[in-house]
This record gives sequence, C-alpha cells and structure tokens, in this order.
Amino acid sequence: MVFYFTSRCGKYTMYMGKHKEENEGLIKYGLPEDCWFHVDDLSSAHVYLRLQPGEALDDIPTDALLDCATLVKANSIVGCKKTSVYIVYTRWKNLKKTNDMVDGQVGFHRPENVRRIQVEKNNFIVNALNKTKVEKFPDLAALQQDRIREMQQEKKQHRREEEKAKKALDLEAKRAKEEFSYDRIMTSDNMTRNSEFEATADSTAAEEYEDDFF
Repeated sequence: MVFYFTSRCGKYTMYMGKHKEENEGLIKYGLPEDCWFHVDDLSSAHVYLRLQPGEALDDIPTDALLDCATLVKANSIVGCKKTSVYIVYTRWKNLKKTNDMVDGQVGFHRPENVRRIQVEKNNFIVNALNKTKVEKFPDLAALQQDRIREMQQEKKQHRREEEKAKKALDLEAKRAKEEFSYDRIMTSDNMTRNSEFEATADSTAAEEYEDDFF
C-alpha cells in the first residue's frame, strides 16, 4: 500500500509507504523525477516528491519543500514529538542500496548531492496534506518500466527533431553556397563581356584615330 498526497500548491504529488516493506519497493522502483526525504539520524517514513520533468532540486518551491519536510517529521515516531528536526533530501537516483543493508536503510552514490534543512512542527500543514491522502496499490515495477519507455520515446523524438533541423540547416547552407557560386559565375561572365566590349571599343577608337590621322 502506498499513501499519496497532493502539495498545498496543487502542483506536486507526494507519496510514502505504509510500512518499511513498502519502502523497499519505493527505493527500488522510483522514477527519475522523484526526490526522497527522510528525517536525519532518526527512523521515519520515506517520503517522495515527484518533480515535474526537467526540474532539479533547486527548482522545488519553498512551500512544496516545507510540505515534504513536515510530512516526514509527522511520520517519525521520535521526530514527531520533537519541536524541530533536520530533514535530508536528494534525488531518487542518488539512493544506494546494498545487500548488507536492512529494510529501509539506504546510502548515497554522491553524499555531496544530499541537502539538509531544519523543520519545525506544523499541525496546520499536516492536516491540510492529510485531507488529500489517498491509499493505492500501484504496480511500482510496471510504472517504472512505463516511464522508462516513455523517456526512451521522448529521446528518440528529440533526436529525430534534431536530425530534421540539421538537415534543414545543411540544405539551406547548400543552397546559399550554390547561389553564391552562381553569382560569382554571373559576375565573372559580366566582367568578361565588359572587358571584351571595352577592348572592342578601344580597338575601334584606335582605328578611327588612325583613319583620321592618315
């Protein structure tokens, strides 16, 4: 079972597993757009924020960031009793899971890409988010495969568009080159004709001059 929430701004979906067993599935079958949140140094739920395609950590609005941090704190047995706690978050793709780790435990491929913020208890936000709470039983593996195929199609379409644009540019460059060559030929031909005309004119003038002289 997975619990889904909608951010207060209405733009983002957040989700978390009911138990640590569900957390394992979420760790394994996340999407590239997912961002992971957890209470630092305390046991808590794993909350995920699904970003919009192309968004980065720095693009997360302050309100959405506060929603996720507050939701994580509220779902920590120890953290929910504290006035404030620290929350760590990073992209799903930065999570590292090894065979020697227990359920729910994760590491990071790049620790330097993990962010840390402090959050205080906020029942108003928790209540607002709980009103949007929906329970689902998604096929996480299938959802991940669907997204991977979708991204592959997007990449193929992007490559096709790039190739089409490149061909258009190459064709335009070829036409410009041909027009430039044609203009040079015409200019050269005109210069030859003008030279012949000037030479003929000079010759005629010389003959007329000689006739007048004799």
